[in-house]
Amino acid sequence: MEEQASAMSREQEKNVLIRLQEAQSKSGYVSQEDIAAIARAYDMSVSDVYGVATFYSFLRSKPAGRNLIRICQSLPCHLKGGDAVISKLTQLLGVQPGETTPDGRFTLEMTNCIGACDTAPAMLVNGEVVGNLTVESISAILEHYT
Repeated sequence: MEEQASAMSREQEKNVLIRLQEAQSKSGYVSQEDIAAIARAYDMSVSDVYGVATFYSFLRSKPAGRNLIRICQSLPCHLKGGDAVISKLTQLLGVQPGETTPDGRFTLEMTNCIGACDTAPAMLVNGEVVGNLTVESISAILEHYT
């Protein structure tokens, strides 16, 4: 009986996650209204849905900039100079990870492995892998996404 209850809760979480992704694809983020509507639809508490929404790093609770930069913070990226790249990004953008530039052009996020260890350090810009990053290459990369 407990296995069935666990399976149902996993299935319910999967359905909630799908709905959260759909909400984000429509508006670029998951709003409090979206969370409340999903909670009602699945007869769940708002806090349970919020817990799912905040657990996954790819879901955002506030609008992102026109260009979403997700910088990899995995060990291979770190060992190949990722920290210097992150510092250069924050300097050039004038924001810290988790923030959006005042002009709404870029949002900078930290993420775990993006599966591009062979080109470390790497980042995703609007879902596109940009690898073999150097402190010197960052300015040109940002200019490409104007």
